[in-house]
Amino acid sequence: MKKSSGKKRVSSLTFLIATTAVLAAVAVLCLFGSNLLYAMRVRNVNEQRAEVEKRNTERYEAYRQEVQELQDRLTANNNISADWPTPDTQEGISIVDLTNYPLDNPGTVTVSRQDVMLGGLLLVNEWHSRPSDFDESSLVSIMTYARSMGVTKSIWRNSDQRLFPVAANALLDALNAAKEAGLEGYVVREAYRSISDQQTLWDAEYNRLKGRHSAWTDDELIAATKKSINLPGTSEYNSGLAFTLYLYENGNDELNKMVFSESEQGKWMYENSWKYGLVFRFPLQDFPTKGTISRAYKTGVNVEMNLFRFVGIPNATVMHHLDMCLEEYIEYLMAHPHIAVFEDGQLKYEIVRQQVGDDSSTFSVSISRKTSNYTMSLDNMGGLITIYEY
Repeated sequence: MKKSSGKKRVSSLTFLIATTAVLAAVAVLCLFGSNLLYAMRVRNVNEQRAEVEKRNTERYEAYRQEVQELQDRLTANNNISADWPTPDTQEGISIVDLTNYPLDNPGTVTVSRQDVMLGGLLLVNEWHSRPSDFDESSLVSIMTYARSMGVTKSIWRNSDQRLFPVAANALLDALNAAKEAGLEGYVVREAYRSISDQQTLWDAEYNRLKGRHSAWTDDELIAATKKSINLPGTSEYNSGLAFTLYLYENGNDELNKMVFSESEQGKWMYENSWKYGLVFRFPLQDFPTKGTISRAYKTGVNVEMNLFRFVGIPNATVMHHLDMCLEEYIEYLMAHPHIAVFEDGQLKYEIVRQQVGDDSSTFSVSISRKTSNYTMSLDNMGGLITIYEY
């Protein structure tokens, strides 16, 4: 009986050992299998990641090649899109309407209203008062600015005359060109007027008329005053971009007696100021030159004034070519918000107008990334005009 019991214990122990070994083997196999599955998953993830990176690289390379091909085509064709209409002439100035054509290589930028307030196209007239957020802090003395640019001969009437730098620089460029043509004696008669200065002039004329016409109504007095003095904020002088010219040289009686519009200096300025970004602001019938068509119905000004206004060379070029005043030009851009300007068959400027409103201090603007050489200007009619130069 004892022998049999001992054999049973040995048999049970052997079974236990065998079972433990089997379980251990199973555990090892499970662990190995788990590690194998994990390794397979990691490999699959890495393969998928590599495939995604490969596809992204291929797509980026394809995009880069498309952009490069576009840039190459634009460079080869002087930045002219293959879809654009061709200019109607290969000589002189030609303007192509691109209203139904999108911007090439488009993008967007955010701009500040203040940064584009003084780009040159801010319309100020009887119906469009200077914006309430207009900033005059960057005005410069014409005398100080001219001297800093090496001008020694006085072109200013007094040291208080001011303009914004873009206008002062255009004035100096025009006068330097006139000097090279043998014409001198230009002097700025009047430049920037503050709102308070304009108010003083308005009140003086209003009261003068009131004293002479005591029976007139207030409306009649205002209408009469407006014939010679603009309401504060509606005068071109309030823009800081405009000035009037006359002729004067100390001791030169012959020059000093000349009528500006009849002098060679005046004729040269009328014919050439656009080349330097300046336009004659208030054309009247046969003034400043014979054959001029009056734009008083557009400008609201019916007084002969030798007043020039800075708008920038690209805009002045179009205005000169199309014989437009500033009001007509902005209306033209409202009707044709995307144009290209060619000179001798080569793309010179691209001009785009977008409606942005007058209420926001910043706004997002669509641009073409064909060139980084562009400027922007508000037009005081809810529009922003971008001018690209090539």
